Amino acid sequence: MARWFEHKIPPPVIDAGCAALMWCLAQTWPTGQLWARAAWPWGWISAIGLAAMGSAVALAGVRAFGRARTTVNPLAPQKASALVTTGIYQFTRNPMYLGMLLVLCGWAVWLGHAAALAVLPLSVMLLNQLQIKPEERILRQRFGQDYARYIARVKRWGLW
Repeated sequence: MARWFEHKIPPPVIDAGCAALMWCLAQTWPTGQLWARAAWPWGWISAIGLAAMGSAVALAGVRAFGRARTTVNPLAPQKASALVTTGIYQFTRNPMYLGMLLVLCGWAVWLGHAAALAVLPLSVMLLNQLQIKPEERILRQRFGQDYARYIARVKRWGLW
């Protein structure tokens, strides 16, 4: 993907676009419905649980950046003043993006539609290409061996 796209679209806008696509696909393709939208009680509980867990993970990342007094602006990773490796960052290098993905998973569960679930990998791919890989390149330049050691022990998305 062309580098001129890097850090141009705020990650929440990427996920909002994916959420809108999920909604549109669910509205226009009724045969893809896997279960009743917001099926009660498990649909609501699962959707709210995933969204709450995602919000907590993302906020833990924001809080850790705040404690380190470094930028949370995803469009300006070159302004990072500290490499944060503690707290939630011991488990995932991208808790804010992981949190947004979990919220999007909650939305997909609430919609109960095959196409909504199929859009989740699109969100991961877009975030990886437009945001995460360019961030990693900048952080590697900025923090050198400290960052290399960090990425050797902590996975990008926590599990993969």
